[in-house]
Amino acid sequence: MQEIVFHEFEPVYDKNSTILILGSIPSLKSREEGFYYGHPKNRFWQTIAKVYDDEIPKSIEEKKAFLYRHHIALWDVIASCKIHKSSDSSIKNVIANDINIILNNSKVTKIFTLGKTATSLYQKYCYPKTKVESIYLPSTSPANCKIKDEELLSQFMITRV
Repeated sequence: MQEIVFHEFEPVYDKNSTILILGSIPSLKSREEGFYYGHPKNRFWQTIAKVYDDEIPKSIEEKKAFLYRHHIALWDVIASCKIHKSSDSSIKNVIANDINIILNNSKVTKIFTLGKTATSLYQKYCYPKTKVESIYLPSTSPANCKIKDEELLSQFMITRV
């Protein structure tokens, strides 16, 4: 059964952010935790920490500090939608976030979309307004188990500026 979900936490960015990483919408576990990539088997934080040769942040405060330290903005394409639990394939009735809020208040020059759903939704809803092409990154979700950690790390290296 689908439910209407609203993105309930703010984007993380500041005036020094140079890249933006966009997911689709927080998973059920992330929504419960109140922050991005909260599922314990999601590989986002371990992968991005390796890319930047830093420790894996644990708490929300550590995660925010990590993002600010490395000039990474983090948000999602979707502001609200209908979704069944965390299933991207069930997403309907999308209302997109206004990505220009970050672009107009930071130094972001590159936008990375995390996974196929975020990429296609960005192209459909956000690109017409931002006119900034996104760069695809594979999903770090536990559902994307076909991509090995080494390949994921290799592909995420392009986020380093």
